[in-house]
Amino acid sequence: MTLHIAPTRDIATCRQLRRTVFIEEQGVPEADEIDDKDDDAIHLLATEDGHPVGSARLLLTGTTGKIGRVCVLRSHRGTGLGAALIRAAIAELRARGITTAKLGSQTHAIGFYERLGFTPAGPEYIDAGIPHRDMTLSL
Repeated sequence: MTLHIAPTRDIATCRQLRRTVFIEEQGVPEADEIDDKDDDAIHLLATEDGHPVGSARLLLTGTTGKIGRVCVLRSHRGTGLGAALIRAAIAELRARGITTAKLGSQTHAIGFYERLGFTPAGPEYIDAGIPHRDMTLSL
C-alpha cells in the first residue's frame, strides 16, 4: 500500500471526506462544516493507492497558519495517518515561512496533538456542538 500526502486543488474530494467524517459520523451541522474559506485555503489530501483517505485544510494569516478540518476515514484511523497529515501540514507551513501553527482540537484529541508538539492555549469552548480547545506550536 502506498500512502501519499500532498497539496491539492481537488477541493470537492476534500469536502466529500469532511462530509463523511464530520457531518455523517460526528453529526456536525452542514452549515457549520461548509464555509467560505475553502477557496482561500491550502488543502492537503492523503491518498492510499490513489484512493482518498484523509485531508486537512490550512489557512494562513500573517505568520500564523491554522490547521483545520483534519479528517481521516474510519478505515484508516489508528494507522498513523492522522499524525502523518499533521506532520505534512507543519512541513507545508514551515515551507511557506509560517512561524506559528494553531488548531482547534476536539478535547478528546488533545493528547494526540500534544504528542505532536502542540500546547493547549485558552479555555475549552463548543464548536459545532463539540467541546474544543485551541492549541499552538511554534515553528
